[in-house]
Amino acid sequence: MGEAAKTVIFEIERRDSTDKESYFEKFELPYRANMNVISALMEIRRNPVNMEGKKTTPVNWDMNCLEEVCGACSMIINGKARQSCTALVDQLEQPIRLQPMKTFPVVRDLVVDRSRMFDSLKKVKAWVPIDGTHDLGEGPRMPERKRQWAYELSKCMTCGVCLEACPNVNDKSDFIGAAPLSQVRLMNAHPTGAMNRDERLNAIMGEGGLASCGNSQNCVESCPKGIPLTTSIAALNRETTVQMFRNFFGSDHAV
Repeated sequence: MGEAAKTVIFEIERRDSTDKESYFEKFELPYRANMNVISALMEIRRNPVNMEGKKTTPVNWDMNCLEEVCGACSMIINGKARQSCTALVDQLEQPIRLQPMKTFPVVRDLVVDRSRMFDSLKKVKAWVPIDGTHDLGEGPRMPERKRQWAYELSKCMTCGVCLEACPNVNDKSDFIGAAPLSQVRLMNAHPTGAMNRDERLNAIMGEGGLASCGNSQNCVESCPKGIPLTTSIAALNRETTVQMFRNFFGSDHAV
């Protein structure tokens, strides 16, 4: 779309509350150069009048950083789950269709409840436990080569786009999805986090874990940060196989 275009048309899927039916509402806005979806939603919030000229309620959506770091503004834009802060109007076909992600329960309009993903991170203990009661010093250092690929995994912003793209993550499945699995690999790679390695691997060997992955590879195609999610899943498949034998035969490292 070039400078000659005077207006931008948005078609937004709306829902007044979790127990109400969804409906679509159209809005027409004046075009501005370098306009993104978030700035358009802000304009609608300032003046919530639809294309029929009727005053309506402001559209609800999530946002925080506005620079593709927080992951909060994920939504489906023209059929593809992505970040709305980096979705430029010039690069989108009109009417621009905005919908909430379907993998997560809709709270209102474009706002979804991503608790499913955060609960999965708790399930796999995706953190490095430390005793914060006293100064532990700098801690162990990671080899540079390992640090480089671990850094790529650390770019995850829990946006939920990979879960939205995955056909195995739905309301009939308890599959935790690619993001929590990749975080298991990241935490296990940390010198201190490795102390809880067995616990994390056992967690993803259970219900909703690795066995539920259908290897569609939609996750790695859709990830806005380009995280090698399928590489992590393949590595975890190898590690859990070894862990299975360790569980069966016992381990000299067991406490």
